[in-house]
Amino acid sequence: MAPPWCLCRPLLPALALALLGLAAAAGPRQTPALELAQELAEELWSAGLPGDLPELEPECRSLLAAFAEGSAALTGCLGRRARPVRLCQGCHGHYRRLLALYGSIARAVGNSSESHNCAKSILTSDRLQIVVTLSEFFNETWEAANCANCLKNNSEGLSNSTEEFLDLFNKSLTCFEHNLQGQGIDLSPNNYTEVCKNCNETYTKLNDLYNHLQRMNRQGGESAHSAHLCIDVEDAMNITRKLWSRTFNCSLPCSDTVPVIAVSSFILFLPIVFYLSSFLHSKQKKRILILPKRIQSNANLVHIQEKYS
Repeated sequence: MAPPWCLCRPLLPALALALLGLAAAAGPRQTPALELAQELAEELWSAGLPGDLPELEPECRSLLAAFAEGSAALTGCLGRRARPVRLCQGCHGHYRRLLALYGSIARAVGNSSESHNCAKSILTSDRLQIVVTLSEFFNETWEAANCANCLKNNSEGLSNSTEEFLDLFNKSLTCFEHNLQGQGIDLSPNNYTEVCKNCNETYTKLNDLYNHLQRMNRQGGESAHSAHLCIDVEDAMNITRKLWSRTFNCSLPCSDTVPVIAVSSFILFLPIVFYLSSFLHSKQKKRILILPKRIQSNANLVHIQEKYS
C-alpha cells in the first residue's frame, strides 16, 4: 500500500497553480494570508512538479494581475456610483485603463513564440475564458449606459455640453435646498411656492438644455442606443423633474400662451359663427320663397277681375 503522501502527490500541481495565481493577482499589497499562500506554493513547487505544466510566463502573469486589479477597480466604481447614477463621470478613467490592459493582452495573438504568447494562454486556453467574459461585460455595460455621449472624443473627460448640464443641475439642487431652508421648519408639505418662484429660471434653463441635447442626439446618433443620452444626464434630469413636479408640485409656464389662447378662442367661437350664419342664410331663403307667392296671387286676382268684368 502506498504511503499517504504519495496519494496526495497528484493534487500538488493543481493546488500549487491555484495558490500561485491567487498570490499573483493580489498585486504588490499582499495580506498575510496571501503571503502564506505564496510560501506554500513555493514549497509545493520545490517538492517536485513536472516541468511541462502550463505555467504563465512572468510577463503574462503581470498582465493578468493588472487586468484583475483593473476589473476589481472598475467593478467597485460601478457599484459605488450606481445610485444616484454617476458611472460615466467617475468611472471613465478605470474603463480606459482596463481597455488598454486588455489590448496589451490581445496584441500578443499573432506572436509565434509559444512561451510568450500571453493571449493564447490567458484568453483562449480554457472553455470559460474569464478574461474575455469580463471584458465583454464591461463593454456592454458601458455601451448600454451610452457614456460616449457624455465624454469627449478621446474619452479623457466630460464634454462641454455635459459639464454645462451638470453645472445647471447642481445650481438647481442648490436653489431647491436654499429656498427650503428659507421657508422655515414649519413648512407645509404642499406649500413650496418660494421654491417654484425662485428656482423657476434655473429649472427652465436646465429643462431647455436637456431637450436641446436630446434633439441633437437624435439627429446625429446612429447607434442602437442613440435615442438616449448618457445615463448620468438622464438620471439627473429624472431626479430634478420628480422633485419639481411631484415633490414641490411646481409647473412651468407655457411660453406659447398667446398663440394657444388665440387658437382656443377661435375654436370656441366656431359653433357660434356656424349657427349664426346658418340662421341668416335660412332667413334669406324664406324671403326669396315667399316673394314669388305674393306676386303670383296678385296676378291671379287681376286675371279673375278681367274675366268677370
